[in-house]
Amino acid sequence: MAKKGTVFVCQECGYDTPKWLGKCPGCGQWNTMVEETIKKDPGQGRGLNLGLSTQTKPCPIDEVVLEEMPRMSTGSSELDRVLGGGLIPGSMVLIVGDPGIGKSSLTLKVCANEARLGRRVLYVTGEESVQQVRMRADRIDAIDKSLMVVSETNLETIEKHVLDLKPEIMVIDSIQTVFRPDIQSAPGSVSQVRECAVEVLRVAKTSGIATFIVGHVTKDGTLAGPRVLEHIVDTVLYFEGERNLSYRILRAAKNRFGSTNEIGVFEMLDKGLSEVENPSMMLISGRPENTSGSCIACVMEGSRPILAEVQGLVSASGFGNPRRMSNGFDYNRMSMLLAVIEKRAGYFVGNMDCYVNIVGGLKVDEPASDLSVALSVISSLKDTVIRNDVIAFGEIGLGGEIRSVTCAEQRVNEAKRLGFKRCVIPYHNLKKLSPGSKKGIEVIGVKNIRQAFEAATE
Repeated sequence: MAKKGTVFVCQECGYDTPKWLGKCPGCGQWNTMVEETIKKDPGQGRGLNLGLSTQTKPCPIDEVVLEEMPRMSTGSSELDRVLGGGLIPGSMVLIVGDPGIGKSSLTLKVCANEARLGRRVLYVTGEESVQQVRMRADRIDAIDKSLMVVSETNLETIEKHVLDLKPEIMVIDSIQTVFRPDIQSAPGSVSQVRECAVEVLRVAKTSGIATFIVGHVTKDGTLAGPRVLEHIVDTVLYFEGERNLSYRILRAAKNRFGSTNEIGVFEMLDKGLSEVENPSMMLISGRPENTSGSCIACVMEGSRPILAEVQGLVSASGFGNPRRMSNGFDYNRMSMLLAVIEKRAGYFVGNMDCYVNIVGGLKVDEPASDLSVALSVISSLKDTVIRNDVIAFGEIGLGGEIRSVTCAEQRVNEAKRLGFKRCVIPYHNLKKLSPGSKKGIEVIGVKNIRQAFEAATE
């Protein structure tokens, strides 16, 4: 039973209860209930008054004046693409990722780029000393006199620095280390993270400061702390990548000022994160020649077509139940494709171990990659090599038919730009292609899996 004036709060979802529970009723997680002190005067923060007006009244929507939102370039074309064209003054961006994936390096580099343009920048670190930040800045070439650095975790002190410096861009690394002294909970708890995020948002909106906040992740890769944190901020960016690979993918999970379909590709080098301007060439580089079980797919990430190598491996099973594994591709969809291959196309894989891998750590969830996955599996099963200059894309239905996909012409143009000579696409997409896109590349429309395999290997 909780003491008087305290409550048990789930550290995953923020669900509160007067007594301790082993399993949270809100999110179903175990052992996440922590006792916290109830705030006596909710809604009355002790933050600085930076000009937020409470005198508002409703007005007709057609009388609302639209103002053009100027965007500030971050100095990184990949980050600008994910943000929707650049930073918006007064916006709040949350960057989330595994430890060591490059969140601090990216934000520090952005701060240096903005400082070199003459903007006032404040970098607040709660996990490192200013000496450690200087060491990283020397390594990634992020030194500029206009870049102000402070190691502080007290939110009231941070607000005083903001009032004195009046920065145009601010970074808080990380939000889990910042605390408000008028809240009794420990830094990183649900109460502290929620209240600190709301206060930082108020500062950003009222003073027009473009703010980056860095967040931690749980073991399963989701944002640590209350889910309300994602609702408070304007943009949520997730860093993805395998620990043993140098490539990183920055993906927007939420963006109030742009699309959430764009991705940015980076490479971790000795001097920090480097932009990858041609992700397709990076993902298909080092492809083995004259080897079965490999096919090139073209997926759309927002408005950008990206080529990726799909590898399939089929081998005889030594056990009663054949094994199925996929890396970078949905396991359930792979199982469905294997059933369609056997039932509709006549390639028997029911007693075979099947493995599917997307090279480069890319996670593919677009139906247009179905055809490439099926062709790579069949290629390994038949031990027949798919031509190196062939690219294939298309969605596979349960009837074994190849269904049309979106942005077919952009995919064909990307394949042609990278030197591919033949493109296997759905038959219905072939009729909609412009004559210009067919020049310089052989485009073959197919209706079923067998036709696609014959077109890719002949």
